[in-house]
Amino acid sequence: MLDSARPVILVPGDDPLQIAGSPRLQELHRYGDVVLHDNRPTSEASLVKRAREATAVINSRGQVQWPESVLRQLPKLKMITACGIGTDAIDLETARELDIVVSNIPGRTAPVVAEHAFCLLLAVSRRLAFQTAELKSGRWTMKLAMSLHGKTLGVIGTGNIGCRMIEFARNYGMEVIAWSFHPDPDKAQRLGFRYVDLDTVLSSSDAVSVHVKLTDDSLHLIGEKEFAKMKPGSLFVNTARGAVVDSQALAAALESEHLAGAGLDVFETEPLPADDALLRCEQVVLSPHNADQTPEGMDLLNQGCVENVIAFFKDCPQNVVN
Repeated sequence: MLDSARPVILVPGDDPLQIAGSPRLQELHRYGDVVLHDNRPTSEASLVKRAREATAVINSRGQVQWPESVLRQLPKLKMITACGIGTDAIDLETARELDIVVSNIPGRTAPVVAEHAFCLLLAVSRRLAFQTAELKSGRWTMKLAMSLHGKTLGVIGTGNIGCRMIEFARNYGMEVIAWSFHPDPDKAQRLGFRYVDLDTVLSSSDAVSVHVKLTDDSLHLIGEKEFAKMKPGSLFVNTARGAVVDSQALAAALESEHLAGAGLDVFETEPLPADDALLRCEQVVLSPHNADQTPEGMDLLNQGCVENVIAFFKDCPQNVVN
């Protein structure tokens, strides 16, 4: 039974399980009553019902959305922490208006996510998913792959994950060019890459990897025109957010073989619908938005969430994005 005198710290929909069972949750009991739901709310009304008494929310899964229509029904809510760097599940403007602190976890899992992105690049460059499917179907298909050593990687977005991706690529013997909304010459000098304009990244790279956050400015940043500018036979990787890319345009570029392949961890609609055009493309390597889902990555995320909540209750909120 909840103590009405203590704050409620809510995990509204831990599905699939992430923070449930984590020893990190034990650190929160001195600050309030922890309430965890291991299934997703089925509607806005059910989310409001779950969150009505909450002071702080750990949004362990981004599929739980916090639009204006929900936030305005929660007068007790004072803090939400995303369990990752992305905050696109939360209406930041409304949260700011209502004095709800929104925090995220920047940088902690950058090595884990970048490792996944580089694995996707390696897998798609060697056509591993395609070759596996061919062998399982009883076909011994010889189709040329791409060597990455000596090739040029174009990185879109040079935050924590993008910079880790650059390090992997440089250590693998690739040249790197990059574009960012916020270019940092010191990063370029330290990591050994060049900033160029977006058109040059697209037209001069043998592979392009996307690492920008989803905002109004980055929505469909890469679409039909941008894919047309890419080199014939080049590769594309996205571990940022699905909506940064026009998925229909990507599928068309793959089906026409203008692109040789794509490695994707994120999609415009998640879970990916069974009739999505990308699933008809032969030269794709796909994962279900789980780039940071290793035991080490999950613990880093859980630790970051808990530390954000504790910092809030100590009146020194951290990693505030609004």
